[in-house]
Amino acid sequence: MTSHAILDSNTHRELRVRAEMGADLGDGVMATLTVPSEFRRVQGHFPILFRREAGQEHYFAVALLGFQSGENLFLDGARWDAGYRPLSLAIQPFLVGRAADSDAPAQVHVDLAHPRLAEGGEGVRLFDAGGLPTPFLEDIADKLGDLDEGYRQSAAFFAALAEHDLLEPFTLEVTLDDGSLNSLVGFHIIDEARLRALDAAALGALHAAGHLMPIFMAVASLAQVKALVDRKNRGLRDG
Repeated sequence: MTSHAILDSNTHRELRVRAEMGADLGDGVMATLTVPSEFRRVQGHFPILFRREAGQEHYFAVALLGFQSGENLFLDGARWDAGYRPLSLAIQPFLVGRAADSDAPAQVHVDLAHPRLAEGGEGVRLFDAGGLPTPFLEDIADKLGDLDEGYRQSAAFFAALAEHDLLEPFTLEVTLDDGSLNSLVGFHIIDEARLRALDAAALGALHAAGHLMPIFMAVASLAQVKALVDRKNRGLRDG
């Protein structure tokens, strides 16, 4: 259940955000949204996979954090055990809002029902005593801007993938050290054979449009699948 509102320095002057990590604070997820402009930062830490919701035509990209619902292998209690935190997690409980059919600037919205929100002495302030944004909120606004811009640019990226039929289904079955079988289905990855088969004109067009680099980053990120399996096995061994 969400409750979105435009963030306002008067109404929300005393609002604070719990900045620590925690499964109960929204970090307990097996995958989180990422956008092509972020792929370079994501690929060194997490596999980048593609999927679409049942009945939907359009794909989106996710950073894979675990192998089953609610499992985040990079969450160690209140500690984030990776060198990068995807923007879609880092901006919680905020989001970008826009008026329908309007060219008005984007606004920062806040989910008032999100567990990260607090009042009183707990958490980080969003506004100072004079109603000005704190450095914490300014950093969040920068991240929101990056994520929003990346999201708006992603339609052209996915259209290019569809034009060249560059996505293929991806299924992973892994037998863990304890003998259990973990299966990952419903995702797609870049079809490297089709990518290699593209002619110079197609590759040049992808490069000119800025799509070739995120494609390569998504391919490179698959090296993190083994690292994710190893992380899962370490967790099983260490309890």
